Amino acid sequence: MPKEKASPTPVGVVTHYYGGIGVAIVKFLKPVKAGTNVHFRGATTDFTQALDSMQYDHKEIAAAAKGKEVGVKVKDKVREGDEVFLVE
Repeated sequence: MPKEKASPTPVGVVTHYYGGIGVAIVKFLKPVKAGTNVHFRGATTDFTQALDSMQYDHKEIAAAAKGKEVGVKVKDKVREGDEVFLVE
């Protein structure tokens, strides 16, 4: 089975992480829709997941616009500065 490839340029960056609820605040550098598979990568972070839950101002959204900071439910710990890549 071929390994999924992450895009070479990041589509977002983690600006904050709430460990108690497992939510990362991600500032997106280009529009991204909910349900998209992404790869979180940083110094000690390296995992892939689908963006199942995205919220802006405590309301569920279907897509994140460029430049918007969005809350994303994550399955593993992330850190500020971790980059987010699209999985192709």
